[in-house]
Amino acid sequence: MAYVISDSCVSCGTCAGECPVGAISAGDTQYNIDADACLDCGTCAGACPVGAINQG
Repeated sequence: MAYVISDSCVSCGTCAGECPVGAISAGDTQYNIDADACLDCGTCAGACPVGAINQG
């Protein structure tokens, strides 16, 4: 199951830089994860400074 970014995202961009497949991009109000591209590796969740990324 792909990871998802919650509303507590502060749009810092840390997760996007950590994603090994580039599945994370900036949205209008927060970053988003492309579920089809996500490898479920959890690297982004480990890098998020506010804990806004969880397995969906």
